[in-house]
Amino acid sequence: MAIFRSQDWCLRALLAPGALAVVVLTTGCAPLLAPPYAADYETLDRLETTRPGPVALVKAQPPEPEDKVNTVRLRSARLLSPSGSFAQYLQDALMRDLSEISVYDPKAPTRIAARILVNEIDLGVINGTGRMGVEVTVTRDGTQRLRKTYRAETAFDSSYASIVAVPAGQAAYPRLVRALLRQVYADPQFVAAIGR
Repeated sequence: MAIFRSQDWCLRALLAPGALAVVVLTTGCAPLLAPPYAADYETLDRLETTRPGPVALVKAQPPEPEDKVNTVRLRSARLLSPSGSFAQYLQDALMRDLSEISVYDPKAPTRIAARILVNEIDLGVINGTGRMGVEVTVTRDGTQRLRKTYRAETAFDSSYASIVAVPAGQAAYPRLVRALLRQVYADPQFVAAIGR
């Protein structure tokens, strides 16, 4: 019962005018979780037409939640991955996408490994930006077929006010991951590496 009263207080505070709402939002009534990833089906349809072979995934790196790339700050608030780390968030997104086009197979000889190099959301003052860089390696039967770094950037409307900017940055995260994976799936070298 006390939990519900606490959440009601947070809701009332968020609706309150001025500085109190900003303080509550930036200190947080609850952890800020990145929203679920949603696939870009147009890109997946194009990838499916290339007839990729079955692929497995290697555990995305770095897995440690305290690693710099697994820490995303939204001013004084911290954005958390619902998967435990943003590396796992990326791996889950890859698994969902590859399952969607029926090529994910944990026992496949073609294996995709991903290492996050850059993972940032900058709320800015008027416009916010997100940047992500991921090194993707594809091997088949232990032989490297691809090793390449992919980068993506996104932009979104932001604000000086944290009460507007923080939720905007939170909502932007899955779009950043989608933009990064769009780069990967559209790359002819990646397509060739996972081809039959």
